[in-house]
Amino acid sequence: MTVYKFFSDAGHGWLEVPLTELQRLGIDKDISSYSYTHNGLVYLEEDCDYSVFIDAKAKADESFDCEDISIDGDAPCRGYPRYNPSSI
Repeated sequence: MTVYKFFSDAGHGWLEVPLTELQRLGIDKDISSYSYTHNGLVYLEEDCDYSVFIDAKAKADESFDCEDISIDGDAPCRGYPRYNPSSI
């Protein structure tokens, strides 16, 4: 079973997923600019984009687990570029 990292700080959370996984699932164009990207990884914003990923994994009948990582202060992904589906 695939394990993804879920980063959270005091204000928000993001699931770290390889861009290639989003492309394989056919949802890379469905992710909003509320998510971030860095070095081939996408940090899916918890309120919107994470659910797009969950739905796609369920549709593909693929289960996964999360490793929760709590960050003191701001999560590093807040400093990464915003995800831009039109540039992928």
